[in-house]
Amino acid sequence: MDLSYWLMLLKAPGLGLQTLYKALKFFENPEKIFLASKTELKECKLFDKKTIDFLKNPDFDLIKQDIDWSKKDYCHIITLIDEKYPEQLKKIYDPPPLLYVRGDLDCISLPQIAIIGSRNPSPSGSKNAYEFAKLLSKSGLAITSGMASGIDSNAHIGALKANCPTIAVCGTGLDRIYPARNKSLAHEIVSKGALVSEFTIGTPPLAKNFPKRNRVISGLSIGTLVVEAGLKSGTMITAKSAMEQGREVFAIPSSIHNPMSKGCHKLIKQGAKLVDNITDIIEELNINLDPNISQHKQSKKDINKNVDYDHNLVLKYIGYEAVTVDEIVEKSGLSPQIINQTLIFLELDDKIIKINGNGYLLK
Repeated sequence: MDLSYWLMLLKAPGLGLQTLYKALKFFENPEKIFLASKTELKECKLFDKKTIDFLKNPDFDLIKQDIDWSKKDYCHIITLIDEKYPEQLKKIYDPPPLLYVRGDLDCISLPQIAIIGSRNPSPSGSKNAYEFAKLLSKSGLAITSGMASGIDSNAHIGALKANCPTIAVCGTGLDRIYPARNKSLAHEIVSKGALVSEFTIGTPPLAKNFPKRNRVISGLSIGTLVVEAGLKSGTMITAKSAMEQGREVFAIPSSIHNPMSKGCHKLIKQGAKLVDNITDIIEELNINLDPNISQHKQSKKDINKNVDYDHNLVLKYIGYEAVTVDEIVEKSGLSPQIINQTLIFLELDDKIIKINGNGYLLK
């Protein structure tokens, strides 16, 4: 099937997801929609005049950047009827018609657990996200999250530290990294897992797109683990999506004085399973897992620098007197993005400590 017609269909004005699904069911495939006569398009009673005019006069220049992007190494666009489209995601009420994938296309069909939470977690929340991700990875689950700051990033890092696949679902086109400071993390994810988006190339980080992104995070996963969350947050939207999709929801309890525990406690009251170790999750999911998931790798070289090399290079500039990121940049010659991401690894590994907001010491 010609991918161009799928891409053009997403550009059609006034065409929501549910109407698109009905149109695909009525006409069988996108190509037949574009080849249908005006009379046929009117008779199906699915399109308004503006949409019909677009379908009869498509401007294929609109999808040129998407087509060009898909021709790059490790860049893929798959359709809802593609055999590579994840079966788990197909089961939700509103699966994306197209998925953009950068990295290992096969890994998005692995058994996955979403690990999500606050962008401003407590130190224990960061540690829990990292440790649960690392241990769940080693048990045979790919880790899926949204590559946001905080819990999401720590979850991805935990999986990478275990040398296991991790999937980041993005709320932008995959030609953009959001937040920008996660550029080096995104490269590491691509080298061992995948970035995924339903948004066309060039799509900026619009607020309205992130709730849509959240349903894909839960939709790809057989369960969702909430580490820390405020009562009114994107994390709670993702947890609600998981419940509506019939997926298991897990939550880690915390102090009643921690504002980031309120979302988890509310979810537990609503039926989410309280967990304090990975056994609680594995037993509840009750599926056969392959503990050799770390062997699921792309037959290509990592596109990023060797992570351990970066760690050692950064670590040698940190001593028992506090140094800042700017000072490490000046001494090492590495980019701020790589240094910031490496400092997260080192801090979570208990090799360094952060003081006064921006200084780092050996532990």
